[in-house]
Amino acid sequence: MTAVRTVRVNGRDEEVAAGTTVLALLEAHGLRREWVVVERNGDALVRSSYEHVTLEDGDRLEIVRAVAGGSR
Repeated sequence: MTAVRTVRVNGRDEEVAAGTTVLALLEAHGLRREWVVVERNGDALVRSSYEHVTLEDGDRLEIVRAVAGGSR
Protein backbone atom coordinates (compact mmCIF):
# COMPACT_ATOMS: atom_id res chain seq x y z
CA MET A 1 0.00 0.00 0.00
CA THR A 2 1.37 3.39 -1.00
CA ALA A 3 1.33 6.10 1.65
CA VAL A 4 -0.75 9.12 0.71
CA ARG A 5 -0.42 12.72 1.78
CA THR A 6 -3.22 15.28 1.68
CA VAL A 7 -2.12 18.77 0.66
CA ARG A 8 -4.18 21.88 -0.01
CA VAL A 9 -3.46 23.38 -3.43
CA ASN A 10 -4.99 26.79 -4.13
CA GLY A 11 -7.72 26.11 -1.59
CA ARG A 12 -8.58 22.54 -2.68
CA ASP A 13 -7.51 19.32 -0.99
CA GLU A 14 -5.50 16.95 -3.15
CA GLU A 15 -3.98 13.56 -2.40
CA VAL A 16 -0.41 12.86 -3.48
CA ALA A 17 1.86 9.88 -2.99
CA ALA A 18 4.44 10.03 -0.21
CA GLY A 19 7.68 11.42 -1.59
CA THR A 20 6.00 13.69 -4.15
CA THR A 21 8.02 16.84 -4.78
CA VAL A 22 6.74 20.28 -5.63
CA LEU A 23 8.14 19.82 -9.15
CA ALA A 24 6.27 16.52 -9.62
CA LEU A 25 3.04 18.19 -8.48
CA LEU A 26 3.54 21.02 -10.95
CA GLU A 27 4.21 18.57 -13.78
CA ALA A 28 1.07 16.60 -12.85
CA HIS A 29 -0.88 19.84 -13.30
CA GLY A 30 0.78 20.54 -16.65
CA LEU A 31 2.78 23.46 -15.30
CA ARG A 32 6.45 24.28 -15.81
CA ARG A 33 8.51 25.74 -13.00
CA GLU A 34 9.38 28.74 -15.18
CA TRP A 35 5.70 29.69 -15.37
CA VAL A 36 4.81 29.75 -11.69
CA VAL A 37 5.61 30.98 -8.22
CA VAL A 38 4.90 28.51 -5.42
CA GLU A 39 4.22 29.41 -1.82
CA ARG A 40 4.34 26.58 0.73
CA ASN A 41 2.82 27.17 4.16
CA GLY A 42 3.15 30.93 3.72
CA ASP A 43 6.74 30.94 2.45
CA ALA A 44 7.69 31.54 -1.19
CA LEU A 45 9.94 28.81 -2.57
CA VAL A 46 12.96 29.38 -4.77
CA ARG A 47 12.36 27.75 -8.18
CA SER A 48 15.58 25.75 -7.98
CA SER A 49 14.26 24.04 -4.82
CA TYR A 50 11.06 22.64 -6.40
CA GLU A 51 12.65 19.29 -7.22
CA HIS A 52 14.05 18.91 -3.69
CA VAL A 53 11.05 19.96 -1.57
CA THR A 54 8.97 16.92 -0.62
CA LEU A 55 5.32 17.51 0.18
CA GLU A 56 4.14 16.65 3.68
CA ASP A 57 0.66 15.89 4.97
CA GLY A 58 -1.18 19.14 5.65
CA ASP A 59 1.03 21.37 3.47
CA ARG A 60 -0.75 24.42 2.06
CA LEU A 61 0.38 25.44 -1.41
CA GLU A 62 -0.50 28.49 -3.44
CA ILE A 63 0.53 28.22 -7.07
CA VAL A 64 0.41 31.46 -9.03
CA ARG A 65 0.99 31.43 -12.76
CA ALA A 66 3.01 34.34 -14.10
CA VAL A 67 1.27 36.24 -16.88
CA ALA A 68 3.20 38.42 -19.29
CA GLY A 69 1.85 41.82 -20.02
CA GLY A 70 2.25 45.44 -19.29
CA SER A 71 0.47 48.72 -19.20
CA ARG A 72 -0.23 50.97 -22.13
